[in-house]
Amino acid sequence: MAQNLTHNYVYFENSSSNPYLIRRIEELNKTASGNVEAKVVCFYRRRDISNTLIMLADKHAKEIEEESETTVEADLTDKQKHQLKHRELFLSRQYESLPATHIRGKCSVALLNETESVLSYLDKEDTFFYSLVYDPSLKTLLADKGEIRVGPRYQADIPEMLLEGESDEREQSKLEVKVWDPNSPLTDRQIDQFLVVARAVGTFARALDCSSSVRQPSLHMSAAAASRDITLFHAMDTLYRHSYDLSSAISVLVPLGGPVLCRDEMEEWSASEASLFEEALEKYGKDFNDIRQDFLPWKSLTSIIEYYYMWKTTDRYVQQKRLKAAEAESKLKQVYIPTYSKPNPNQISTSNGKPGAVNGAVGTTFQPQNPLLGRACESCYATQSHQWYSWGPPNMQCRLCAICWLYWKKYGGLKMPTQSEEEKLSPSPTTEDPRVRSHVSRQAMQGMPVRNTGSPKSAVKTRQAFFLHTTYFTKFARQVCKNTLRLRQAARRPFVAINYAAIRAEYADRHAELSGSPLKSKSTRKPLACIIGYLEIHPAKKPNVIRSTPSLQTPTTKRMLTTPNHTSLSILGKRNYSHHNGLDGM
Repeated sequence: MAQNLTHNYVYFENSSSNPYLIRRIEELNKTASGNVEAKVVCFYRRRDISNTLIMLADKHAKEIEEESETTVEADLTDKQKHQLKHRELFLSRQYESLPATHIRGKCSVALLNETESVLSYLDKEDTFFYSLVYDPSLKTLLADKGEIRVGPRYQADIPEMLLEGESDEREQSKLEVKVWDPNSPLTDRQIDQFLVVARAVGTFARALDCSSSVRQPSLHMSAAAASRDITLFHAMDTLYRHSYDLSSAISVLVPLGGPVLCRDEMEEWSASEASLFEEALEKYGKDFNDIRQDFLPWKSLTSIIEYYYMWKTTDRYVQQKRLKAAEAESKLKQVYIPTYSKPNPNQISTSNGKPGAVNGAVGTTFQPQNPLLGRACESCYATQSHQWYSWGPPNMQCRLCAICWLYWKKYGGLKMPTQSEEEKLSPSPTTEDPRVRSHVSRQAMQGMPVRNTGSPKSAVKTRQAFFLHTTYFTKFARQVCKNTLRLRQAARRPFVAINYAAIRAEYADRHAELSGSPLKSKSTRKPLACIIGYLEIHPAKKPNVIRSTPSLQTPTTKRMLTTPNHTSLSILGKRNYSHHNGLDGM
């Protein structure tokens, strides 16, 4: 049937296996081929942004909970926390065009209201909320500027009313500035006559000014410009500053240098600047910060805002408003969208009560001996459904029931929290046996499919290889700071941090001691003649070998080798270089 979809939030389907896209329709356009396209504003889900931005979004949500008095996240169950993340969206300023035939239904998106409970979004179907703006190009998250400013930060504190006869001790000059006195000695006729004189002086001043004569070449245009509010404000302020003395005020209007010329923003801006402003207003709306940044950086924010409200009083604004109204009437507002009844490619075909191909595996069928012993739903673990849908990578052979499939398409996640989600929500580990935890970690490290919270993809990522390069100062510290840096004990406890502050302090002390005599990092090899002489003086003792005659009753004994006492074993049970060369006693 025909539906009015302009400025509505709708579901778009761009893939049969992915969740729906949530977009806001700005306008409907008919192409040359006769098809209807929708110009839409993009909304993004949590699964569409990076983990770093998700952490920022969670931090922002906690700040809102601390300021508000509504239901906090600690009062929610794990299932409610899981489903509430599926209702959160991120607004973007990005526009795109999508065919209207991909529309799959309407939904509702609202700015997060700090005064209502978040549970109200879970109680309503097809309802979403947003509080942050996502920039796809810059990959940033910002708070929406259209937030409801309610609270002590935005509302003024009203002081107590003064009693009769009580004096106000506040300094009035800091609170307000008096610019007009209604109890003046002048009559209304005299004030009007002075204002006429001020307009005449303004018209004459524009005739003398070269830039004004170019902008207002005719007398009528100069007189109209002189009758604007800026001229009247200057005249009334002059009267008040001169205590409503007409002769003194008139002399100030026409000083010795010539008549005073008062111009507002409408006169200060050139025609090209006005055109840029209208173009920027068409693109950004009343976002004056973006208008100034992208179109008019040489103008101040105050000047742009003042020009906007003056521009709304001109005929140019009225003409543009009429043109937009006529253009809106000519555009499409309703479009006929037939009921989408095509079968989804992810449907698992059934025949005689037996499930067919899972995940689109052509030529293979999943036929268990008992149909009830088939795979359960990955979300609700149901074993019976009138229709099954393949979900996830083909190698995982997962499927969803009809209810959970619709939830996946609309909200972009599984209906029930998975085991990995529960581990994130609960601070304590779910298993007490360390062997079970190590087995699960090994599965994750080996790349086995682990189901995550919403995406059908595997939660395991390929890790990059790396190596540790030891610096020369680290090698030197190992030799100097042996008393503090005990490498064997540190190697046995790899997860205990080394106290590098103590090592640095010991190195500083040892460096001061060894500044006169530098440490030798390597022992120099002595000549061969010295080694031969040392071996002649200290001959090596032969080991005593205990031998016994083999017997049938007693088992054969192993050889017992005596180790010389003057040698010390290294970490591998072998002699080091100095022992082999006989350099210990030299």
